Amino acid sequence: MEVGIGLPAAIPETDGAAIVEWARRAEAAGFSSLGVIDRLVFANYDPLIALAGAAAVTPRIRLITAVLLIPYRNTAVLAKQVASLDRLSGGRLVLGIGIGGRPDDFEASRTELRGRGRRAADQLQELRDTWAGQRRGFAGGIGPEPARKGGPVLLGGGGSDPAIARAVRFCDGWIAGGGGPPSFIQGAEKVRPAWRDAGRVGQPRLMALSYFGLGTKGAADTEDYLRHYYGFAGERAEQVAKSALSTPERIRESIARYAEAGCDELILFPGSNDPSQVDELASVVR
Repeated sequence: MEVGIGLPAAIPETDGAAIVEWARRAEAAGFSSLGVIDRLVFANYDPLIALAGAAAVTPRIRLITAVLLIPYRNTAVLAKQVASLDRLSGGRLVLGIGIGGRPDDFEASRTELRGRGRRAADQLQELRDTWAGQRRGFAGGIGPEPARKGGPVLLGGGGSDPAIARAVRFCDGWIAGGGGPPSFIQGAEKVRPAWRDAGRVGQPRLMALSYFGLGTKGAADTEDYLRHYYGFAGERAEQVAKSALSTPERIRESIARYAEAGCDELILFPGSNDPSQVDELASVVR
């Protein structure tokens, strides 16, 4: 199983220099990917722009949205942005998508929360058509052409039956949220047979994410950050905060459980924006 690391792009008051340094250290440490998470009404960087900054200072590491919320985005503009980042990075982009569920994000973007799943399915088809070169006007299609024929690798997020149906219909795999190995196992056990039933060949790429914070300060910062980030969820915010991996032993145990469950790649997201967290995590997972 591959192990990636998240960028601190969703941690408030993280400056650009820290994101660039984080990306450089992650590349040097040998992590498989750099991940970003997404929301609109929060003090986070736009995920695609954060990954563009990381792409500029790294030649190898994959760039993953885990996940990008698409229902409140203009699909044609999104197709162009994604293709641009994919081409600029030399085909390193993996686009994980989700539908979101926070009313404030939809209110701020003046889009409807209701029906977002159906809109996402339509958007995925439009993205595929756009990246395949569908003509839109006298000048042709919406470019640039992605580095990977047909567009970047797509991953569907979400554990509901409709979310899994979207993933196996439109995507190349599925990514679990931060619910720990039991949540990944439950979702993967639905995805695998759904993939076969949909007539898809091969195996879906199965990924997951978790949160970490190492050292006394790193662990405390992570708990505080997660309580803030998930504050909209009420009591669940405390559960998420306490689930963060705060010791080398817990990280190694979690990695082993995900690997045993058939996870292809685990991305460990930080709750501290101190770049030394990259080196500390690398010393644990090597």
